[in-house]
Amino acid sequence: MKHPVSFPTRRTFLKTSAAAAAVFALPRFSIGQTGPSANSKLNVACIGIGNRGWFAVSEVLKSPNVNIVALCDVDQLMVNATYKRAAELKKAGEDAPRDLSGVPLFKDYREMFAKMGDKIDAVTVSTPDHHHYPAAMMAIQRGKHVYVEKPLTHSVGEARALRAAAKKHRVITQMGNQGRATEGIRLMKEWFNAGVLGDVREVVAWSPTFNERYFKRPTSVPPPKEDVPSTLAWDLWLGPAEMRPYSSLYQPERWRGWWSFGNGMLGDWACHTLDAPFWALELGAPTSVEGKVSVVDKENVPEWAEITYRFPARGKLPPVTLKWLEGKEKKPATPSTWEKNPKNPFPDRGMMMLGSKNTLIAPGGRPDSPRLLPNAVMEEFKQNRPEPTLPRVIGGPMKEWLAAIAGGPTPGSNFEYSVPLSEMVLLGVLATRTGKRLEWDGKAGRVTNDPSVNRLVEIQARKGWKV
Repeated sequence: MKHPVSFPTRRTFLKTSAAAAAVFALPRFSIGQTGPSANSKLNVACIGIGNRGWFAVSEVLKSPNVNIVALCDVDQLMVNATYKRAAELKKAGEDAPRDLSGVPLFKDYREMFAKMGDKIDAVTVSTPDHHHYPAAMMAIQRGKHVYVEKPLTHSVGEARALRAAAKKHRVITQMGNQGRATEGIRLMKEWFNAGVLGDVREVVAWSPTFNERYFKRPTSVPPPKEDVPSTLAWDLWLGPAEMRPYSSLYQPERWRGWWSFGNGMLGDWACHTLDAPFWALELGAPTSVEGKVSVVDKENVPEWAEITYRFPARGKLPPVTLKWLEGKEKKPATPSTWEKNPKNPFPDRGMMMLGSKNTLIAPGGRPDSPRLLPNAVMEEFKQNRPEPTLPRVIGGPMKEWLAAIAGGPTPGSNFEYSVPLSEMVLLGVLATRTGKRLEWDGKAGRVTNDPSVNRLVEIQARKGWKV
């Protein structure tokens, strides 16, 4: 079956893959402002080592010429679990140069920097969202390279401040939106650049709500006070957030649905799901973002949300409307080009770029498996794919960051890129929190039609945590 579409000439991927391998070799050792350690190894401190923090710890453990010299976590249960996993990693014969038994452990990263600042070259931050900014800023101000999990910060003001500080101190930065290092996101940008989609004026992304592991809606606010677990330093967990009694509805994993600590589903997933259209379409800052939500709640995320971003024309690229649909019933209509069958249900999470020539879909939350619709178009396209033009990342985002510190290319999600991406996401969070249409001045970094919202743009922290 033929379709009225045309595609650029396909070339082999071998040339690009070989070039990427050469690019990501480690030709030299260079540690920004701090200089190399005496033993010529990079000394890394890990802040937040449970749950997602294990990714950072394990990747550093398996990296040659890298030492973990300090660990920081407020929850001893998380620490114990990480020690156990590290021991199992070593026992299994993985390439782990050491275990964690002799590494200094701190509960407060302020104390860690005060006591060990001169022994640390780089820092990973894998805490709840509200700690990202103070932990990362303290590291950057001391000339440490930083890897910070997504979303980069809790507010737009924090993100912009980190970018300015990183530029001033000339450190290597990376946000942990892993999809930015994948093959899939590069395919999407290459296909768009080659004209496969045509003009894209509409993007839609959708996501279910949190399951109860990550957020359980309280029956009352604040939730009933509970005894603080003996293993948890609750005041330190709260950090820059206002003091409140402990509840298991906040910690250890259910904080994402509370505005004081997290950024909802948008903050949790959009740095993955919207990364490809943001990069490929060169979206930059929106002129407005509008939120329609089930309810405006100053404490908790809504049950559903429909967020509409509007981006202006960018050179020859036309204006774009981007919709984020969140909630059980908030999926887009199944496209007519989606071939329905019981074994191929329309995905519960994903992103589509609707072009004047073709529609691209990326099922799931990350930009891993893009394809064109319908299947017949994709099958024809496979025979005549465009030439790869972008270098590939070997080994994932953590290795990309470590390689950059050692003299390799700048990481793809460095703060010059990831701050504007995070800003776009966080503006959607503002619209979700307020249920309003907000006009945005990207140059000034301010909401112009409702100045009262700008308090949520600015950096906020309780006494003792202002950086």
